[in-house]
Amino acid sequence: IPAIAFGSGSVNKGKDASDLVSQAIETGFSHIDTAQAYKNEESVGVAIRESGLTREDLYITTKYSRPGPISEAVRNSLDKLGLNFVDLYLIHVPSLVEHDLEGSWREFEKIKQDGLARSIGVSNFNLEQLRTVVKIAHIKPAVNQIQFNPYTYAQHKPLLEYAAKHDIVVEAYSSLAPITKFPGGPVDAVVNAVAKRHGISPDQVIFLWVRAKGAVIVTTSSRKKRLEEYLDVGHL
Repeated sequence: IPAIAFGSGSVNKGKDASDLVSQAIETGFSHIDTAQAYKNEESVGVAIRESGLTREDLYITTKYSRPGPISEAVRNSLDKLGLNFVDLYLIHVPSLVEHDLEGSWREFEKIKQDGLARSIGVSNFNLEQLRTVVKIAHIKPAVNQIQFNPYTYAQHKPLLEYAAKHDIVVEAYSSLAPITKFPGGPVDAVVNAVAKRHGISPDQVIFLWVRAKGAVIVTTSSRKKRLEEYLDVGHL
């Protein structure tokens, strides 16, 4: 899994994301993260086609986000994306499958077996929920995508340890929340001091921290300069 993904959610939900995804691909992002709930899979598909890249050059994630037949949902997503398969298919939130977790996970396993997704996983699952899936799985989830930043680290530390023990990749979204949503918090002084000392941006400091915790970064921006800055984290 590429170490950083461009997400088509957040402020882009329900909007034509083709230009932003095209810009991300042109800037160097190969991992694109979308979802049924973002209501922009078709425009993500346009950007994929217009990129001129081969299918193997891109890593595409989408998610099962709304109640309804899982087998139907994945095929609808593939049609909208214009793809024969996705690299990763996730259960977006646990509440979608809590009525029949085992049956739902069997359907996800069949999606992988049928070649519609190369890997399958979950999103927003807590430790107990992840344990339950692992216990009943024939094919373990490859990924758990969670909201992860310095302010959620204490809460998620046992989850990260469990995931590492079971070779489950943790993907992190909303990692910049301490800067964008909760400025003025206790993390600010440390982040700013590290940024100044190393001549990098506060955003880069947080993403370096995310990588040091072993997580894949899922982020977004409409600004090319920001995207370049985020990709540079891989070279710092």
